[in-house]
Amino acid sequence: MLALFSTYSLASVVITGTRVIYPSDAKEVSVKINNVGTSPVLLQSWIDKGDTDAQPSSIQVPFVLTPPMNRVEAGKGQTLRISYAGGALPMDKESVFWLNVLEVPAKKQAKADENFLQMAFRTRIKLFYRPTGLEGVANDAAKAVTWQAQGNSLQATNPTPYYVSFVTIKVNGKEIEGDMVAPRGTLTFNLPGKAGSKITGDFVNDYGAVNPFEAVIK
Repeated sequence: MLALFSTYSLASVVITGTRVIYPSDAKEVSVKINNVGTSPVLLQSWIDKGDTDAQPSSIQVPFVLTPPMNRVEAGKGQTLRISYAGGALPMDKESVFWLNVLEVPAKKQAKADENFLQMAFRTRIKLFYRPTGLEGVANDAAKAVTWQAQGNSLQATNPTPYYVSFVTIKVNGKEIEGDMVAPRGTLTFNLPGKAGSKITGDFVNDYGAVNPFEAVIK
């Protein structure tokens, strides 16, 4: 990081997709990364278990990610390969991890009297480990979630073996940002509602598309 303010850099790395699905019977899965900028970048990639502040060198996950560090020229791409290394993950429901890609742009050749800001950009997307043979369809899981009024809050119960990522939730004209409900788990949202009221919103499917849903509060 260097000082202020004459020029600055913007993120130039684009990850294909907003999430990664790893079927348990796959040998590996790949993630495509493109540098759409005009300068080369250095990429550091790693997988974590949910702690955004954890140092990559201290994280232990049941995956091998290659290459962990590489240079990508302007206008070029890179493929990250993720392979499952084995471990005691549940086979009756999904597990979630996060793929991190840290982009460090090439150092600007500045004049002696020129100030500039150089920034490193970190992108973080979800990685779902999905055992084969799970009941139901992942993209239908949001419709199976049940909602119950609890005072000034709503409790979402997910009976499926899949994670459900809600983008927005809306009741009686009030809208809040959504969250991810774990398989066979519950999550409370700070949004009042009454039994019989209609709840609407959006969720993210396997392809990264945002789809609408609706339900009735119990």
